[in-house]
Amino acid sequence: MNQQIIELTDAFLQSYRDIGGINHLDGPNLPSRLGIQTIISDLESLIFPGFKTEEALDPQNLKFTTAEKLNRVIRNLSTEITRSLCFERRLNGESYCIHHSLSKEVNQCRKESEQLAMEVLTEIPRLRGLVQGDVEAAFAGDPASRSREEVILSYPGVEAIMIHRVAHELWVRRVPLIPRMMSEVIHGKTGIDIHPGAQIGERFFIDHATGVVIGETCEIGSHVKIYQGVTLGALSVAKEKAGTKRHPTIEDDVTIYAGATILGGKTVIGKGSTIGGNVWITSSVPAGSKIYNKASDYITMNSFDYIPDFQI
Repeated sequence: MNQQIIELTDAFLQSYRDIGGINHLDGPNLPSRLGIQTIISDLESLIFPGFKTEEALDPQNLKFTTAEKLNRVIRNLSTEITRSLCFERRLNGESYCIHHSLSKEVNQCRKESEQLAMEVLTEIPRLRGLVQGDVEAAFAGDPASRSREEVILSYPGVEAIMIHRVAHELWVRRVPLIPRMMSEVIHGKTGIDIHPGAQIGERFFIDHATGVVIGETCEIGSHVKIYQGVTLGALSVAKEKAGTKRHPTIEDDVTIYAGATILGGKTVIGKGSTIGGNVWITSSVPAGSKIYNKASDYITMNSFDYIPDFQI
């Protein structure tokens, strides 16, 4: 081996010892990003069969292809959940998951993962109904859309909410790592960052999509429409705030236009409100409000009195 390569290899190994940041050498590895991408692809083709893959579908082979895909998702998802459960137990100081990957303890993680994977897959028929409602909201809410098929094939907001709805099922079952990995894969693909903990109601539409951020404890009602660049975030990012309600609540039938920033766990946007572009909101607004910028005479959102057509 070239002497320079030997020396460089030694330098890398020393950095691994000094700095860390290396995947586990003993026991199961961390979940695979590529594996998560494969699972997402299969989930999308289960939710919208024939749209996300090149396979030809007909009534004769649909049952076979669906069963085959379900088996693959359950197998792959179980594998990744096993790795994530073992990681969490190592993180909590339970050393038994550091040992051989066929140990009794790791087999227990594997058994739990199979049950969790099956629970999530059992929810997919119900989630398909929710996602179909999201497609209808996009089709009805965008005059540029020509067909529902166009919405399914080309609207990034639909893909983001579709995978969020699956990731949320993993999140509520306390599966470590994987829900965040799924949301980040879609974030990288669509520019939409939805934390898997966010609770989102029916017929949700993100138009244009890029730059949308929805925080972990956000609660969004039904028939909500938001545009690009919207942030539903926290007023504080202090670590001690973890586990508290940090992100806003958006009630039913709200429209939020591009670039709006709405912050705080106590902030509630009342039902039927319209939030204009580029506003900054840190306190609640009543139902039916219209909040928008005015060319002059600005005031702060923290101390306003409600006016039905409120301007800032």
